[in-house]
Amino acid sequence: MSSAALPIRPMPLKAPGLPPAQRQAVQAALARLQDLPGALLPVLHAVQEALGYVPPDAVPLIAHGLNLSRAEVHGVISFYHHFRTRPVGRHVLRLCRAEACQARGAAALEAHARARLGIDFHDTTADGALTLEPAYCLGNCALSPALLLDEELHGRVDAAAFDALVDAARSDA
Repeated sequence: MSSAALPIRPMPLKAPGLPPAQRQAVQAALARLQDLPGALLPVLHAVQEALGYVPPDAVPLIAHGLNLSRAEVHGVISFYHHFRTRPVGRHVLRLCRAEACQARGAAALEAHARARLGIDFHDTTADGALTLEPAYCLGNCALSPALLLDEELHGRVDAAAFDALVDAARSDA
């Protein structure tokens, strides 16, 4: 027998805290992507795309599927700001906090956003409509301050424009 035997994976974990639909989404991402070199990031992106976040109860399942430790998976999730571990609102609003936007009023816009929504970064409004997240450059420096609302870029945003965007997002439910 060869000394280069393949590692034997233990039996799949049950992940009892993961609802069946979420478990299915994680398993689908793993089945599709687990054989890629460096599959962890693509799997995490796929899970977040499917569920809106990476549930903490999915970590053991992902770790098992990729033959990694739970600590390795958790370390990647917690290192990258892009990954969320809680559900988000119906709309995700990202405010640019890069230098160009800061020089053009982003700090005032950030204060207005926090006051208007009654939340801080990484939080969701009580009605579940909006999640506020920081962004560290949206590539719209010439039109700063900028924000991204559901992947749609907006430039030269002031308090009035922010309020109009929020009102439209809330009425879009």
